[in-house]
Amino acid sequence: MTQVHFTLNNEEVQSIIEHSVKDDVSKNILTTVFNQLMENQRTEYIQADDYERSESRQSQRNGYYERDFTTRVGTLELKVPRTRDGEFSPTVFERYQRNEKALLASMLEMYVSGVSTRKVSKIVEELCGKSVSKSFVSSLTEQLDPMVNEWQNRSLSGTNYPYLMTDVLYIKVREDHRVLSKSCHIAIGITEGGDREIIGFMIQNEESDDTWSIFFEYLKERGLKGTELIISDAHKGLVSAIRKSFTNASWQRCQVHFLRNIFSSIQKRIQNRLEKQ
Repeated sequence: MTQVHFTLNNEEVQSIIEHSVKDDVSKNILTTVFNQLMENQRTEYIQADDYERSESRQSQRNGYYERDFTTRVGTLELKVPRTRDGEFSPTVFERYQRNEKALLASMLEMYVSGVSTRKVSKIVEELCGKSVSKSFVSSLTEQLDPMVNEWQNRSLSGTNYPYLMTDVLYIKVREDHRVLSKSCHIAIGITEGGDREIIGFMIQNEESDDTWSIFFEYLKERGLKGTELIISDAHKGLVSAIRKSFTNASWQRCQVHFLRNIFSSIQKRIQNRLEKQ
């Protein structure tokens, strides 16, 4: 099975996650993960399942208390399990704070390429510090998959996106025991009110006229409309696909990419001098 390993820096991960949230998807995913993990930790502490009679039982379940927990994707409203002896304390909060950036990177993998037991296991191990049963991971995967799938294929028809920004992010993918570089096509829609929203990801083997055309058709099938201006770099395949897929829209070269191209062609000492001015 294909395994995606991102090489983004922390700022890129945080930025993409923050701009990927649609209808609190990221918050819902984290809330589900936290609640299920805490429930699993309470079961391990008690050493007995619900209504199970066991000589090794340590305590009894005693309901929940509500707790708000602030993360980079928003405040989670959690149900924290309790035990009658008052000794149980979940470890996920402290571990999340220490491993937040790594967890957000794992969530980004889900946004791009879907949910898998490998990705869920990775998140669980980051939050627990150890592996858990395959049955628990499978159960959690089944709960998360519909959330991510719904986000990936959500309708875009309810909003006009007059401006569209496109780019490619190169990522490392483990495939058939080899690590390959693949292109992740990204589209950011800008609404009439100026709000930015990542409206699509797609992993392809390369960046070409054909791959961009496939990506644009995927967006249009989901209801992308109202696009008047597309902003991108000057990759020939991308520009050609834009002209074919958006016949009534204008194209503008991204100034950031343009400046990078200029700086890459001049001597380093001149670059340093310009940066100081």
